[in-house]
Parts: sequence; C-alpha cells; structure tokens
Amino acid sequence: MASTSTEECLPVVGDAAYRDDRDHRVGAGRMESSVRSMLVELGEDPTREGLARTPERVAKAFRFLTSGYEQDIDAVINNALFTVDYSEMVIVKDIDFYSLCEHHLLPFFGRCHVAYLPRDKVIGLSKLPRIVEVFSRRLQVQERLTNQIAETIVDKLNPLGVGVVVEASHLCMRMRGVQKQNSTAMTSAMRGVFRTDARTRMEFLDLLRPGSSGAGVLRGAAEIENDDDLV
Repeated sequence: MASTSTEECLPVVGDAAYRDDRDHRVGAGRMESSVRSMLVELGEDPTREGLARTPERVAKAFRFLTSGYEQDIDAVINNALFTVDYSEMVIVKDIDFYSLCEHHLLPFFGRCHVAYLPRDKVIGLSKLPRIVEVFSRRLQVQERLTNQIAETIVDKLNPLGVGVVVEASHLCMRMRGVQKQNSTAMTSAMRGVFRTDARTRMEFLDLLRPGSSGAGVLRGAAEIENDDDLV
C-alpha cells in the first residue's frame, strides 16, 4: 500500500523549497538580534564564550522547529494515492511528534494515532507521519494540531471517515505554572463514520489500547455503509 515512488525529501533549513534565501537571512538576523537582547535582559553577557553563538543557534533551531510553515501538503503527499480494493480500517499508531506551544514557545511532544476507512483510495503509509510532521513543526495548540491532521486527510483522500487521537506532554505545564510532572493531554478529532457510527469509533479507540492486536474488531466499509444502526 505504501508508495513505490522515490520519497521526496522534506525541506530543511536552506533548501530551495523555502522562501527567497535573502529574506531568510534578513529574518535570521532579526531573530538573532532579538535573542541577543533577551540574553542581556536576563542579566547575561552575550559575548562570553558559551553564549557568543547562541543567537545564531537559536535562530537556526527555531527555523527547523517551525519548518512546517514552509511545507506544501500536496508536495509532501506527492500523489501517493492509490486505487486499491481494500475496505477495512487503516491505522498508523504511535507516530512520534514534537511541537512548540504557541503561548510560551515551550515544547510539547507525544504520540499521534491516525485511522481512516477508505472510500476508493488509500494513501502511502509513510505519508500519514509526514502529514503529522507538517503541522507539528509549527507554533501550535494541541487541539488545532489534531483538527488539522484530520481535516487534511479528509480533504486529500475523501475517505468514509477519519479518526485522530493525540496524546502529549506539555513542558509549559511541567516546567512552569502548575508544574504537574505526570500530566498528559489527550485530544481527538472524528470525521465521517468515526463520528456518526459509535461502533466504528469504539473499534478505533479499542485498537489504541496497549497490547491490542485488533483481531475480530475491524469492520469493513460496505458493512458500515449498510448499517441501519448508525448513531
């Protein structure tokens, strides 16, 4: 089911897929200046050995950590949509991701679980983690991230339904504020039959349980389309 075409390389800092390089150099210069000013406000000496190149490093790091703004979803998917005679649920579990909270610019990270029920096409399996990466490499809130992943799959694949569950740890809750070290935030986005059919939704959630093999729980598209008990 995965694409047999050559995988495209996602842009990294300096790739041609980014905006004009001159604009990036100017932007990086402004960012470095801001970091240098912040170090001074913190009471540090930005010229000392350990901090001399910190503004440059921070600017480069933030370019990478927010590189999702420069990604084009169609280029990422790269036409890896295939007509396949398959009408069961497709799930990719435990997709690691890292993102930045837009409120404090502190990391939040965790796992994303994506499922869809094909209508007439499937997507190359590697594209689902790539879609997660596009939206997580931005300034985010977890709720928006979850919805963006689900809505993109609906828009590009037109499946019968999509389910996305994100579980994450937020350093803005662990390092500051309430300082709760073991807290985890969970969000979900259900579209199509994952929202309207309670059994399909529960099957998806059951499959996310640790140790679940999925045996005996998957229902096909034809069965769901003819189900008289949709809720």
